[in-house]
Amino acid sequence: MDHADPQVAVIGAGISGLTAGKMLKDYGVRYTTFETSDRIGGNWAFGNPNGHSSAYRSLHIDTSKDRLSFKDFPMPEHFPSFPHHTEVKAYLDDYADAFALLGQIEFGNGVVRAEQGEHGGWRITDQAGAERVFDLLVVANGHHWDPRLPDFPGSFSGESIHSHHYIDPSTPLELTGKRILVVGIGNSAADITVELSSKALRNHVTLSTRSSAWIVPKYIAGRPGDTLFRTTPYLPLAWQRKAVQLVAPMLGTDPTMYGLPPANHKLFEAHPTQSVELPLRLGSGDVVPKPNVTRLDGDVVHFDDGTSDVFDVIVYATGYNITFPFFDPELIDAPGNQIRLYKRMFKPGFDDLAFIGFAQSVPTLFPFVECQARLLAAYAVGRYALPPVDEMERVIDADQQLHAGHCTDRPRHTQQVDYFIYEHDLRKRELPSGMKRARRTAQVAR
Repeated sequence: MDHADPQVAVIGAGISGLTAGKMLKDYGVRYTTFETSDRIGGNWAFGNPNGHSSAYRSLHIDTSKDRLSFKDFPMPEHFPSFPHHTEVKAYLDDYADAFALLGQIEFGNGVVRAEQGEHGGWRITDQAGAERVFDLLVVANGHHWDPRLPDFPGSFSGESIHSHHYIDPSTPLELTGKRILVVGIGNSAADITVELSSKALRNHVTLSTRSSAWIVPKYIAGRPGDTLFRTTPYLPLAWQRKAVQLVAPMLGTDPTMYGLPPANHKLFEAHPTQSVELPLRLGSGDVVPKPNVTRLDGDVVHFDDGTSDVFDVIVYATGYNITFPFFDPELIDAPGNQIRLYKRMFKPGFDDLAFIGFAQSVPTLFPFVECQARLLAAYAVGRYALPPVDEMERVIDADQQLHAGHCTDRPRHTQQVDYFIYEHDLRKRELPSGMKRARRTAQVAR
């Protein structure tokens, strides 16, 4: 790729696309952001016309504002510790205004097709039908918009939706006085279960989980729990996880304390579920815990423990697929949510393509995307260079083992990343090493 004066295309104006654009602008790079919607924010734009928002009306972020903030644009002091989705969207609007990012975004004009050029670069077909040519393509279309559904035997005769489409107890379904089964035990499943089990709604709510989950409180000793602990690159991650596992029982994290099945993994071998209210609803009998679904039979659902019950509605809170609708699947795809990316950004063999935000970053996403965008901008102008393909492949394997080797084998955890370890690696090792590689390449070129 020619780094002299690259033309860059960014797909998506959510968190990842906005941050990528901001950093590219800081480095003086010409870029265009393609956005299918009429607004920024992606997943955090409640009711987004492009259908890519999974936000429900009552949603609050599960990461505290101290951990969530961009490093160069802190969240306002007056925000609560765990902001509502409207506040997160307002924060992103302020971010876009503060750095004058809206002028580079083509709203209502997403990318329909992205094809490799004959001599490098990318040929983009946009929604307007125009073909455009760019030197570098940045993929930031998100990975929480294509619902993944379980394949249970049998069929269900009642109504069913994925949590992606859930808005509130009256939209899109009237969920009052119903027998409801929620499948899943992530944060969305916990929130929706708590909301629908309010006695005011007169529902009978059951929560089914395949693997169960450790329940982590949002507050510990009166402070947001995620501000009290952070991993360090100077000790093995396995040691740090074991230290937390030792004190976890005192924090009420064991799901069996609330009648849920025992977790089939240790704490941090899968995403814990953050919820203050779910243990209370379970302990109060407002929610009935059940193991995994065995079979669907009309309005009857059978469970692994041999029991069954009758339901009117099933809400599937079962995660998302990583999907790239603009690529030919034979060129780039993510079967089972697996895609091999160097530093979670670069696909080996493609020097004119970068991915931003395609990771399950723990405990925070915004600063994670921010450090990726910094590396992207340095790459775009030639200050950072990639290593040879064989080294990239080796490092991908090593990083996957470091960040996700301890995780359960599920699509949800294929892109697991510890933010603190990742950020330290990029800042202290990868960026300096890439700058040296870039200087060597420039010297050879002379």
